Amino acid sequence: MSALLARLRRLAPAAPSSGARAEALAAETLAARGWRVLARNWRNPADRREELDLVCADGEVLVFVEVKARAAHALVPGYFAVDARKKKVLLRAARAYLRGLHRPPRTVRFDVVEVALDGNGPAEGPGGPPVLHFENVPLFPRHFRGA
Repeated sequence: MSALLARLRRLAPAAPSSGARAEALAAETLAARGWRVLARNWRNPADRREELDLVCADGEVLVFVEVKARAAHALVPGYFAVDARKKKVLLRAARAYLRGLHRPPRTVRFDVVEVALDGNGPAEGPGGPPVLHFENVPLFPRHFRGA
């Protein structure tokens, strides 16, 4: 048994998942645009299955960001991977996040960021890996207040 433990200790830590790499790249991209990243992988304390990839501040606007990692040559963009079922989960998580704030923001928005990855990480292209940013994706009902 000790030989097995010795071999396990020598193993390198697991590489981060493609989703984690995409989220890190999305956070870097948004921060480079002057956004503040307030939370990463925030989970609803009442239901840990509900997760917000990134919560950011774009000036006075609170932005919930869903990050989608896609193959570099995927036929379907990540924007379309956020279907009605996923939007319901994101809306519940966003409401839970807003309920936990002392002063909810006047304006909230939902964005999708898609990061193109190849098998080893970000797919390099001219100017870096392709990162597509879809702003103000319909998620929130009209006159959304958060509670």
